[in-house]
Amino acid sequence: MPNKGKILLSLDHTKLILKRFALELIEKHQSFDETAIIGLQPRGIELANALRLEIENLIGRSIKFGELDHTFFRDDIGRGEIHIPKPSKINFSTESLNIIIVDDVLFTGRSVRSAIDAVMSFGRPKRIELLVLVERLFERELPIKPDYYGVLVDSRNTNNYVRVEWEASNEVQVWLLENKDHE
Repeated sequence: MPNKGKILLSLDHTKLILKRFALELIEKHQSFDETAIIGLQPRGIELANALRLEIENLIGRSIKFGELDHTFFRDDIGRGEIHIPKPSKINFSTESLNIIIVDDVLFTGRSVRSAIDAVMSFGRPKRIELLVLVERLFERELPIKPDYYGVLVDSRNTNNYVRVEWEASNEVQVWLLENKDHE
């Protein structure tokens, strides 16, 4: 765990946000018969899975859930950082479904843009929504805005970054750190 920085979300606060997300999504999508949750690899998977479990607990049945790797849809592939792909785990067509893309942090919008392209390779959804735990207030590179967010962080200071840490027991803390603290 980081030893410097500010805790943005505690475990208790994160649990409240997950409950709120679940209730909002159930209110909008009701039975989830025509809706699927897709977590973005690597860091959106834990949030998406925790959200899926919360929704399934509330509605009393399983919902469509997938894990998406958008590596080959990125526009920065081959430009510096090496991205090692992991297999996507989507065992359903996204054709005519409402898709909720889940990621931990929204910053520039580039990952979400590539995720939308990747989702389209599984079929043409009826609608795509975006859910993020942390929306960073920043001048986006792309016109992307979440439909649902847990907390809004003013991180226009580009020396800061957000780290979401999930423990094996599904406990989470969210930190705002300075780049010098980045590991």
